[in-house]
Amino acid sequence: MRLRFLTIDPETNGDHCPAVFVDEETGDLVFQGWTVTDATVLEQVGAHSPIGDDETVLRLPARMKAPILEALLAIEDPAVQ
Repeated sequence: MRLRFLTIDPETNGDHCPAVFVDEETGDLVFQGWTVTDATVLEQVGAHSPIGDDETVLRLPARMKAPILEALLAIEDPAVQ
């Protein structure tokens, strides 16, 4: 696995920073965010897509929408590093 950093929370304070990476070998996305532990949220997620033993649910702030979209569009362009 070779991860390439794509974007970070634009309001980061340098600690516990939500971020997005791409595995350059597979194209898989790797998200760093806050682990969801709220039982109600996990129940709602599980109702649509059961959460496997090897899975976790992450929360990213809404302000990450634009940077994530920009990063996703950039990885489609091989000229962007």
